[in-house]
Amino acid sequence: MAMGTASEALDSASADWVRTLSEGGRERERAAERLHQLLLRAAQAEVRRRSGLLGISGPELDDLAHQAAADAVVSVLAKVAEFRGESRFTTWAYRFVVLEVSSKIGRHFWRRPHVPLDAGQWERLPDRLGLDPSRQSEQRELMDALRRAVQDDLTDRQRTVFTALVVDGVPLDALVVRLESSWNALYKTMFDARRKLRASLVAGGYLPETPRGSR
Repeated sequence: MAMGTASEALDSASADWVRTLSEGGRERERAAERLHQLLLRAAQAEVRRRSGLLGISGPELDDLAHQAAADAVVSVLAKVAEFRGESRFTTWAYRFVVLEVSSKIGRHFWRRPHVPLDAGQWERLPDRLGLDPSRQSEQRELMDALRRAVQDDLTDRQRTVFTALVVDGVPLDALVVRLESSWNALYKTMFDARRKLRASLVAGGYLPETPRGSR
């Protein structure tokens, strides 16, 4: 009984958002301002979570959050009629602000002085992968084999994505912007690239056939 009541309350809240944001006048303005405050808090939390990728903080980071929240409100207002109630309205609206944060972080990354895409910072890869420096000779062989596999076994697209994300440490959001792609497309490219590289390293005797911990 209690669960049904809660569900009805959520449906009512969503309906109220849609009604007030769809109407004109002062009521719509007040609802839009409430929505902006909700999305601004979400944007601020999201940019703080990702701030390590950018190396920025303070007013610059807060400005990114405000831009993302403002643009997300515009998107929600333009698409409010498309809301179908498959989730709470606020959950649906949060998706817009997450997308705006990702887009703005991605564009911001390329405005700052940084290595060019596909720079290939292989000398930093052992540190990024957390490899043991005491096994330097063995790991140098592994890195050399990995580099050959990246060059010989991957497609141009897979090589670009793998080198940017894994070798150069480019954030996924930034790569999405630069390649005019999507998270899902790049995840799929990385999955296929890793599978090819693992097969090559297993064939060369650099990795076991069964991943450690598997049976």
